[in-house]
Amino acid sequence: MSDCVLCQIVDGKLRAKVLYQDDLVLALDLPQDHPVRLAPVHFLVIPKEHLPSARETDTRHEPALGRLVTVAARIARDMGMESTGYRLASNTGDDAGQTVFHLHLHCLGGRKLGPEG
Repeated sequence: MSDCVLCQIVDGKLRAKVLYQDDLVLALDLPQDHPVRLAPVHFLVIPKEHLPSARETDTRHEPALGRLVTVAARIARDMGMESTGYRLASNTGDDAGQTVFHLHLHCLGGRKLGPEG
């Protein structure tokens, strides 16, 4: 989708610090000065296929959806958060606070997190 910022990153039209990618997913680090960076470690894992949110998924998306979690766990482990913990979160829809309408999984860590982040 041409107006989707995450699709533009997948397509190589926008630069990002890519932490991992394969045929199904891409993981990227949020810059330190990004306005929604909520923790010392904050990265996203996204499906390469454009899906506006979890509402649009079905069983054919299960391989990519499973990969989101396993890639997030692998990167969190590589960043030393396995023993201290981290949070995985995805917002679906306006009431949940979704502002980028391409499904993405946030991974937050690097400090003790409260209920709001």
